[in-house]
Amino acid sequence: MTYPLHLSIAGKRALVVGAGPVAVRRVDGLLRAGADVVVVAPDARPEILRWAEDGRIAYRARTFDYSDVLGAWLVHATTDDPTVNASVAAEATRRRIWSVRADEADLSSARTPAVLDLSGAVVSVSTGDPRRSAALRDGIGARLASGELHARPRRPRASGSVVLIGGGPGDPDLVTVRGRRELLEADVIVYDRLAPLALLDEVDPGVELIDAGKSPGHHALTQDQINDVLVARARQGLRVARFKGGDPFVLGRGSEEVLACDAAGIPVEVVPGISSAVAGPAAAGIPVTHRGLSSGFVVLSGHVVGDVEAVARTGLTVVVLMGVATLPELVGKFVAAGRAPSTPVAIVHRASTPEQRVVVGTLADIEARRAAADVANPSVIVIGDVVSVAPALAWELAS
Repeated sequence: MTYPLHLSIAGKRALVVGAGPVAVRRVDGLLRAGADVVVVAPDARPEILRWAEDGRIAYRARTFDYSDVLGAWLVHATTDDPTVNASVAAEATRRRIWSVRADEADLSSARTPAVLDLSGAVVSVSTGDPRRSAALRDGIGARLASGELHARPRRPRASGSVVLIGGGPGDPDLVTVRGRRELLEADVIVYDRLAPLALLDEVDPGVELIDAGKSPGHHALTQDQINDVLVARARQGLRVARFKGGDPFVLGRGSEEVLACDAAGIPVEVVPGISSAVAGPAAAGIPVTHRGLSSGFVVLSGHVVGDVEAVARTGLTVVVLMGVATLPELVGKFVAAGRAPSTPVAIVHRASTPEQRVVVGTLADIEARRAAADVANPSVIVIGDVVSVAPALAWELAS
C-alpha cells in the first residue's frame, strides 16, 4: 500500500540517472514542474543534450557516483541496467531521499503515476503497472472528452455567458460531444420539453434548472421571457445553457435568442445539434435524398401552413416538423398544388426514442391512418417517393 502525494518540487534539485527515452519523459515532467534537474549518464539522447546546451538542465557525461545524490530532493533511476538502478535507489534510501526506479516500481520508495492535466486539475493514476496506469488514465481522459465524466469548473462571477445547445432528435446518445460537455459545465440550464431531458439527471445538484417548454396551447415561458432569463442569469456571472431539441437554428428560434443576448452585450455561442428534420426520417430508415428519386429536401414548419405551391411543384422531399395538428390542411394544399394523391407519406413519432412509432400512407389516406394509430406531435412528416426506399415501409405502402 502506498500513500498518494503530489510533490511541489519547483526550485528543488532532482537527479535523473540515465539519459534514454524514459529519462527524457521524466526530465520533461520535472522541468514543467520547475525543478532544478541534474542528469547523469555516459551517453544522452539529443533532447537531453539540447536541454543542457540551452542551460535548462545540468548534464554530467559519466557513470553514476554515490555523491550525485547529495543535495537532491528526488532521484529517478532510469537506466536499462537493473544493477545500476538498484545502486541508485539504495544510495538515495540510505540518505533518506525519495527515489523512483523505472524498471521496478515495487522496489522504489516512490512511484510516478500516469498523469492527465486538465487545465490546472491534475488526475494521477498509479497501479504499479505503468501500462495499466496509462490505460486507466487514457480511459478517464476519453470519458471526460466525451462528456460521460465531467469535472465542472468554477468560473468567476465576471464570466457570464450563454451557450445554445442542440440536443438532437431525442435519444440522449445523439447529443454531440461538445453539447454534452457544455451542458455539464453550466450553472443554469433553460430547457425545452423536446430536448433529451434524461441528460439533466447527470448535472450537478446545484445547477439551476428552468423549464421553458412549449406545447400546443401552453407555454411555460414566452419567448420574450426566455430571452430575459438568459440575459439576466448571464449578467449574474453565470454560464447559462439553453437546451433545445434538434438544432437551435432549424425552426428552433435560436437565432432570436442569439440576437437578444448580443443586443444585451452577453457573449453567446451555438453548439449545433442533429436536426430532427434529417434524423427523424433516418430513424425510420427514410433518406431525405435518394439517387433517382429526390436530389434535395425542403423543411417546413407545421404550426402554420402557408403557401406550399412552389414547394409542391419542385418534386423535392418535403419534411414537416410538428405538423400533425395541421395535417389535413397540409395534405389538401399539396394535392391542390399538383402532388399526386398517391405520393407516399410517413409520420415518424418521437423519432430515435423507445416510443418511436411510424405511420405510412399516401396523401390520399395518411390522415385516416394517423387517426387510426392515434399519433400526435412531436412527429416528423415526410412527403415524397423516398418513403418507399425503406424496405419495411415499402411493403406497408404496397399492402
